[in-house]
Amino acid sequence: MVEELVGVAAAVGAGALVYMAAAARVVKQYERGVVFRLGRLHGDVRRPGFNLVIPAVDRMRKVNLQIVTMPIPAQEGITRDNVTVRVDAVVYFKVVDPSAAVVNVEDYRFAVSQMAQTSLRSIIGKSELDDLLSNREKLNQGLELMIDSPAVEWGVTIDRVEIKDVSLPDTMKRSMARQAEADRERRARLINADAEYQASKKLAQAAHQMADTPSALQLRLLQTVMAVAAEKNSTLVLPIPVELLRFLERGAQPATEGTGQPREAADAQTGTADRAQPADRAEIEERAVDLTEQRAVDLTEQAGEAMERLRRAVEQ
Repeated sequence: MVEELVGVAAAVGAGALVYMAAAARVVKQYERGVVFRLGRLHGDVRRPGFNLVIPAVDRMRKVNLQIVTMPIPAQEGITRDNVTVRVDAVVYFKVVDPSAAVVNVEDYRFAVSQMAQTSLRSIIGKSELDDLLSNREKLNQGLELMIDSPAVEWGVTIDRVEIKDVSLPDTMKRSMARQAEADRERRARLINADAEYQASKKLAQAAHQMADTPSALQLRLLQTVMAVAAEKNSTLVLPIPVELLRFLERGAQPATEGTGQPREAADAQTGTADRAQPADRAEIEERAVDLTEQRAVDLTEQAGEAMERLRRAVEQ
């Protein structure tokens, strides 16, 4: 009798273990369990941890609540400005209602993927090429709204949508490169022209300043000569400017005026020469020509001495 009781207890225990093994379900932290009893949705979703179901009566389907990263295959379309492009994107979504994700749609992943591809082709046809290249934030928001509207009924929410890449034909790439190059060249010419304008204004101001002080031009000329001669690897041809001759002429005037005759006497002689007879006037003109020639010779000699001193200074 005891042996029979022990055998029955052992059989019951074995049956209980088999039942527990068949009824036990473990739901992970990032999952939720949806239970169907005889084909009908039963109760609330099961929380993470250890759960029991009735074997052969209940069926549990686990739903992942993590954010799913799904790439959208590249879609080819024609933009609103008649440019053929290929655009691919990526969509981030997650399940917020496990019961709706299991009951309302057969395969929510496949449904989201197809809806994303359709919406991407639609957004390509409604946009221009410049928007696809530079205004992606607005397009991402519009694409997210288009996908999220039907996904709400599936218990799925779209976290974000990002356009990854826009592939253009080679001819369009070359055209855009030429356009960018032309725009860069235009900007470079404008900057160069503005620089020339500013430089001309500064040169005009410098010319007015040097016109008021002629000696400044001579100093600038000497500075340029010294800067060029510092390298000692080139031949310098220095023309004698007219301003230098005028400067030397003004320096020679005190020597010619040192004859002891006052200016009033010279003026009187000049007046007398004007009132003289034609013969006397011719003689005066000959003397003036001789004096001019002598002054020119003196100026030439002084210019030669100045050039010699300048050459020695440069060599030193």
